[in-house]
Amino acid sequence: MHAIVKAFELRNKNKAELVKILDEQKQALANIRVQKVAGGKTQEIGEARKNVARVLTVINQTQREQLRLFYQKKSFTPLDLRVKKTRAMRRALTPFEKSKKTVREQKKLAHFPLRKYAVKA
Repeated sequence: MHAIVKAFELRNKNKAELVKILDEQKQALANIRVQKVAGGKTQEIGEARKNVARVLTVINQTQREQLRLFYQKKSFTPLDLRVKKTRAMRRALTPFEKSKKTVREQKKLAHFPLRKYAVKA
């Protein structure tokens, strides 16, 4: 039985080490599958698959983190690194664009301000 790979231990390893661990885990999974055919334990397969998934997850997360840092100062970022939100929210006006007023509206507000009423109690 193989030990469970811990994600926090993988995070401080470099890409080459992670790829090496991934190969080892895939090999272990293949061995367990062979043993299963021969009549071995079947519950170990789930654990082995999760180990492979954990290593891949850490690799992908670190890669995306590096890409985010790379594109931080650029004017355009790749679509998959942009904020998802919803289509409507992405196309909505910015607060600055919303607050803009036409020349006609500016004149109207200047010449006809809202009247203040003092209501007698």
